[in-house]
Amino acid sequence: MKLPVDLVARLKGPYDARKVCVTGGAGFIGGHVIDALCGLGSTVSVIDDLSNSTLDHLGEMIELDPSRLRFIHGSILDERALDETMRGCDLVIHLAAVGSVPRSIAEPQRSMAVNAMGTVRVLEAARRAGVRRIVSASSSSVYGDTPNAPSAGDASGAGIVTPRSETQLPAPMSPYAASKLAGEAAVRSWCLCYGMQGASLRFFNVFGPRQSADSAYAAVVPAFAASLLRGQSPVIFGDGQQSRDFTPVASAVAACLLAGATTRELCGQAINIARGERTTILELAQMIALASGAPSIQPTFRDARAGDVRHSLANIAMARALLDYTPLGTMNEAIAETVAFYRHTHNSAGQHS
Repeated sequence: MKLPVDLVARLKGPYDARKVCVTGGAGFIGGHVIDALCGLGSTVSVIDDLSNSTLDHLGEMIELDPSRLRFIHGSILDERALDETMRGCDLVIHLAAVGSVPRSIAEPQRSMAVNAMGTVRVLEAARRAGVRRIVSASSSSVYGDTPNAPSAGDASGAGIVTPRSETQLPAPMSPYAASKLAGEAAVRSWCLCYGMQGASLRFFNVFGPRQSADSAYAAVVPAFAASLLRGQSPVIFGDGQQSRDFTPVASAVAACLLAGATTRELCGQAINIARGERTTILELAQMIALASGAPSIQPTFRDARAGDVRHSLANIAMARALLDYTPLGTMNEAIAETVAFYRHTHNSAGQHS
């Protein structure tokens, strides 16, 4: 993943020699955020309990420059570990979470503890450390389904879909969504009560290289890519006409950095981060099949899963206005880059088997 040259030039000043804490930095989005921060000249302190990730990527970076990247193996529920990680930092990018709607249905108490109470612990540690700003990862799942999402009379749901705006009343449909909404409320409350600056970024279906593909809770893009590269049929839960606003990881990284750098006041707002375009799951399967060189492999359909929304599409006007955010690249470019990563991983695994 590479950020555009003009964006790097804009961010170099705010981040050069800046001390930044990243929670969940060994994870998918976190690893890409740290790549960008190190490239901009920041000194980064990372906390991760490695429950959903490994040190493979960060370990290589630490070996290259241990003075610029510090890793604390710990949970965000551990106040001592948080205090050690945030020491001297003036920005926290909070990405640590128990992800996945299906995982939260299987483990609701853990999801609430880490995602909701964990965010409170991060906020309190930031307050103790004198951190000036926190950028927290939230999720489009907080919106749930709304009666006016598909166009009236459209049985397939493939017609007009109303974009989700931050002024819309949230309606979480899973423990994961509820935990993320609770985290948003905490960020806003701490900003209003304690004079902190902060925002919650509502990410819409982020995907890209290094996203886990070998878990029962794998996101749809790596799951489809892994199946197709093995010559297997990808599994679609539902009829495939449900749609998502898929967001390349470069756009998510750019949003985190822009939120940390903006001089505009951030008082705990929730901000949509996406492309502002929707793709049906069936269209996504076809795109990945084509990029994988397996256009003839057709998907297998199974029953829809509990907690999954029918449609998700973002209005990104607030992100443009507050953060000067612009989506990066196209879906086809991002899918090609992502599939190329999984092809390399698949081929490497085959050579060592």
